[in-house]
Amino acid sequence: MEITLFILACLTLSASVFTLIVSLKNRTIGTDHGKEWDKQNEKIEKALSATRQEMAAQLQSALASFSASFAENQKLIFQQQDKRLEEVSRALSETLEAFRKTLDSSVKSIDLRMAEMSAQQEKNAQALRTTVDAKLTELRQGNEKSLGEIKASVDEKLQTTLEERISRSFREVSTRLAEVYKGLGEMQTLANGVGDLKRVLSNVKTRGILGEIQLGAILEEILSPEQYETNVATVPNSANRVEFAVKLPGQNAGEFVYLPIDSKFPSDAYLALQDAYESGDPEAVKAQSAELAGRIKAFAKDIQTKYISAPHTTDFAIMFLPTEGLYAEVVKMGMVEVLQRSYKINIAGPTTMAALLNSLQTGFRTLAIQKRSGEVWEILGAVKTEFDKFESALKDAQARLEQASRGLDNLVGVRTRQIQRKLKSVSALPETESAQWLEEVPGGGEK
Repeated sequence: MEITLFILACLTLSASVFTLIVSLKNRTIGTDHGKEWDKQNEKIEKALSATRQEMAAQLQSALASFSASFAENQKLIFQQQDKRLEEVSRALSETLEAFRKTLDSSVKSIDLRMAEMSAQQEKNAQALRTTVDAKLTELRQGNEKSLGEIKASVDEKLQTTLEERISRSFREVSTRLAEVYKGLGEMQTLANGVGDLKRVLSNVKTRGILGEIQLGAILEEILSPEQYETNVATVPNSANRVEFAVKLPGQNAGEFVYLPIDSKFPSDAYLALQDAYESGDPEAVKAQSAELAGRIKAFAKDIQTKYISAPHTTDFAIMFLPTEGLYAEVVKMGMVEVLQRSYKINIAGPTTMAALLNSLQTGFRTLAIQKRSGEVWEILGAVKTEFDKFESALKDAQARLEQASRGLDNLVGVRTRQIQRKLKSVSALPETESAQWLEEVPGGGEK
């Protein structure tokens, strides 16, 4: 500032001197004082030269003094800035150190909580698995026990029923044989009645009605009404109707196939054979046996042609012979295998028909139990499917927990190391200064 004033003073002085010289020169022009003017002018120039030199020296001295003063001021300013920057750096270091400690404490707390959460989740999952395994084991044992009891009960009832039916059949056979043997002594008294019976049985229609009535009575006694039908057209679009047809369960639920049963009673051929036996003539016996065999084969072929039509029916049918004597005679002639092989016909007398129907009835019950067993297995299959879904849900939850754990590991490990690496060159501030810096708000104010 002083140098500036000095320079302005010098410039003002120079302007005043120059104005004075010009004024004097104007006054002396055209006079005789030209020489005097030259002398005065020379003196003035010398004085101005000396003044300029003095002013230059003073100006140089002032500039030197200003440079020194400016350098000193700059040095002071730099020192103050360095001191302020050092204070700011120290405060920032302390703040970052406090922040790092707080972050480390938070990370440790998060690690601890995640470890506790993971342990708790693992404990809960283990407890859940243990409970599920125990329940499934209990359920499986209970099902196995129930199935074992059902099987034992079925086997016991089946065996008991079969033994009872067989015993009853044999008792009936024994009783009837005893009655037959007892009645042999009374045959003479019944000779007249036999003749009448022969006349009745000589009528083909009467014989058929008698066999049909007997077969219907046996079916009605053993089977329920919905298990068989009467006068059934077993072959589709056919007018031929079998006397009786038992409904056997099919492969699918609600489906069934017919087992045709037809009654045949060649009593004339049978009585002729009995007469031949009584006469003791081997040729007559042979001839009548051939006649009876031919009649039986004709009946078998007729049943096969009219009533068997798989898959609507079974691939075999049953020929019912109303008397045990006729049935025994046909069996003795070896016709059972011939009829089965050539015509797919099985023969049955009254006793064997009852035993066969009892076996079918037992089979129906066994099939019903098997169907119920199938339902039990379906329920177990549904439980297994639901458990598989539950296991899949548990695996998804476990995967999500592992993903969250990996994210926290990344945050705690990688990110923390990066922050620490960035702040490695920064010095920490004391806790008091750090607290003060952290409490300051933007703009220099305080809370």
